[in-house]
Formats: sequence, C-alpha cells, structure tokens
Amino acid sequence: MDIQLKRGILDVCVLSVLVRGDSYGYQIIKDMNPRVPITESTLYPILKRLEASGCLTVYAVEHNGRLRKFYSITDTGRQKIGEFIEHWQDVMSAYQFIEEGWKAL
Repeated sequence: MDIQLKRGILDVCVLSVLVRGDSYGYQIIKDMNPRVPITESTLYPILKRLEASGCLTVYAVEHNGRLRKFYSITDTGRQKIGEFIEHWQDVMSAYQFIEEGWKAL
C-alpha cells in the first residue's frame, strides 16, 4: 500500500478511537489492534503529528504514581474524519474501476 495513503488511514483510525473518548497510548493500541494492527513505534509519531496539526490535545493524569498522557480529539480532528469519509468514496470508486479491469483480464 502506498505509504502516504496508509499514513492517512492510520491517522484517521487513531482519531476514530478518540471519538469514542479520551485515551492513552497503550489503550489506543489495544482498541485498534483487533482491526488495524499498530505498534508503539508507529503510534507515537502519529500522535505527535496529530497534536502538531491541531487534531488532538494532550493532558496528563497521575496513575500509580506516574503521569500518563491522555489524548483528546478536537473539532479539527473530527473534521479530518469527516473529510476522510467524504474522500473515501472517491477512493472506493477508483478501486472498483481497477478491480473491474483486473477481472476482465
């Protein structure tokens, strides 16, 4: 899969976890893994990128004597999900066109 396309999809997958509620890194990985396997080394750069672009905010909560970073989606992040859904229809149309041509071989 094209790295840019995959990157965009993973960004939206992370945001879709946060639409359900604020969360922290390890829990985001657990929530995504049944459908979209992701590792810590992939997740944390995504979280940093999404924070830098204003799609999420970060706050700390003490847990067992340590600070745990929680991530919260912003309106910009919700808008990004909406845009992805709108554009995904175009991707699916292209996929169907390609698949029909491939099956015709």
